[in-house]
Amino acid sequence: MEVVNRSIDVLFLEWFEAGKRIFRKKTVGNVEVIFKSMEGPVFLNEGDVIYIDEHKIIVIEIVPCEVISILPQSAYEIASLSYEIGNKHAPLFIENDSLLIPFELPLFRSLEKQGYVVSKENKKLLYPLKTSVSAHLHSEGQSLFSKIMRVKKNES
Repeated sequence: MEVVNRSIDVLFLEWFEAGKRIFRKKTVGNVEVIFKSMEGPVFLNEGDVIYIDEHKIIVIEIVPCEVISILPQSAYEIASLSYEIGNKHAPLFIENDSLLIPFELPLFRSLEKQGYVVSKENKKLLYPLKTSVSAHLHSEGQSLFSKIMRVKKNES
């Protein structure tokens, strides 16, 4: 895409707006944007071009927010955290080696109390993980998580 002779206008979105199917907002240049995904929910990413013509390009920028940053110390911690956070229906994001969650003080304190390496930071939530998968009960009535926990117990 050639940017020459085109102005770039930015549409700022909060992390939770990036996953909406329909929204109405104004860009930095005061252009009203009405967004409607005909294919269901999508997740708009930082840098996505949502409009282009011969004069203008409108791009998405995600606004930083307070997050809980968790640095898992093992594959077991990643599995355990993912399950724990998914059970709370909290959105989960990944950045490098850290898991990120929008900041909630009770959750922060709970994770800290459980011994996870957590910190409160100001970051952009850019790379969501799908955490809406059910536990998938099997014939013996055990969830996937209970099986992971049993494997961990047998490793000890």
